[in-house]
Amino acid sequence: MNDIIYKDESYQIIGKCFEVHNNLGPGFLEIVYKDALEYEFKKANIPFEREKEYIVNYKNAILPHKFYADFVVFDKIILEVKAVAGISDEFVAQALNYCKVSGNKLALIVNFGELKLNFKRIVLEKGRMI
Repeated sequence: MNDIIYKDESYQIIGKCFEVHNNLGPGFLEIVYKDALEYEFKKANIPFEREKEYIVNYKNAILPHKFYADFVVFDKIILEVKAVAGISDEFVAQALNYCKVSGNKLALIVNFGELKLNFKRIVLEKGRMI
């Protein structure tokens, strides 16, 4: 059985997401949840970067459009915030792409748009999801 990658860090991040969801509930725009998470991360001294920019290298050419991950937490975990009816395959593909361009192995997709907080772990190993 595989060890859970970044278990303690993930637990802290998801805990802050539950804190935000328990206080705000569903129904707000993504930006409100991002602002609340930024507040919680700062309060808990959890290192993060918001709207982290990534370039896309295609056949040794840097493409003109960039990716912006909602958060990079602990300098190694992508956190994508959603406020929609459910986590779609499109969001999973987005998180995979963010892992590929960033070199990070873990992305968390957290959806605040449901009555109960929903999240998904995306683990990338050797260029593919496991």
